[in-house]
Amino acid sequence: MPARELQLVAVGNITSTVMRDIEEPIQAILGVGAWQGKQVLPKPQYAFNKDRGQYHSNAIMRRLLTVREPGAVLMLGVCDVDLFVPDSPFVYGEADRESKTGVFSTFRLKSEGELFKKRVQAQGVHEAGHLVGLSYCEDVRCLMFFATSLADLDRRALQLCNNCRNELHKLRR
Repeated sequence: MPARELQLVAVGNITSTVMRDIEEPIQAILGVGAWQGKQVLPKPQYAFNKDRGQYHSNAIMRRLLTVREPGAVLMLGVCDVDLFVPDSPFVYGEADRESKTGVFSTFRLKSEGELFKKRVQAQGVHEAGHLVGLSYCEDVRCLMFFATSLADLDRRALQLCNNCRNELHKLRR
């Protein structure tokens, strides 16, 4: 089992089941030990932009840093609100390699059963992949492909392409 290094933080109304569903594929695909932190953050009203009706992802990532637990090298928040960055209509998630913090939202991933679970897992591994140093990929089936629609998300397999797997191997040495 990989060393614990990625702390998952629920932000808002995220169930423990969703959080557990994300841990295993992060460990299996990236080799990163992930665990759910003790603290749950409330709905991020501080990040709400009333003109857009959305929540600024950078503000949420800054707040995550305040609940970092000992041993956490990387942090990933999971929320259920519509995220944005200034130059995009929305984002599924965002990661900042410098602060080693990321966030993604289940808001636009809504679906039933296994499809919802796959979308959540894929987006969680995608953002965690950025935190360990992976960049976007041009292979539409790779988890690191930059998805701009649900169709893009659903096309991604729950795995890295050979190029990204090789890059991860270099990064993790």
